[in-house]
Amino acid sequence: MLASFTILPFGVGEELKEHIAAVVELIAASGLDYRLGAMQTTIEGDQAEVMALIMGCHNLMMKRAPRVLTSITLDDRKGATGRLQGKITDVEDVLGRKVDHE
Repeated sequence: MLASFTILPFGVGEELKEHIAAVVELIAASGLDYRLGAMQTTIEGDQAEVMALIMGCHNLMMKRAPRVLTSITLDDRKGATGRLQGKITDVEDVLGRKVDHE
């Protein structure tokens, strides 16, 4: 399963980098493959691990902010693995060149 998610804390001011960094540390410690993007983070793993990690991130942010909005997009394909990089490679194969990506 691939999951792209965004966690937005409210009531903590305009600067969010310290809060986001705390969540990224939790993601990195999980051992799941992930890519940090400018506007979201994408992780890959089995459904239980992915959903538990996202809820862990949400709950961590709830400890830091009075209100948190978490948005999740799931891409679940039976038997598929290595899709975090594979989807990019597929597009590069079609184009015949490397592309900029997060």
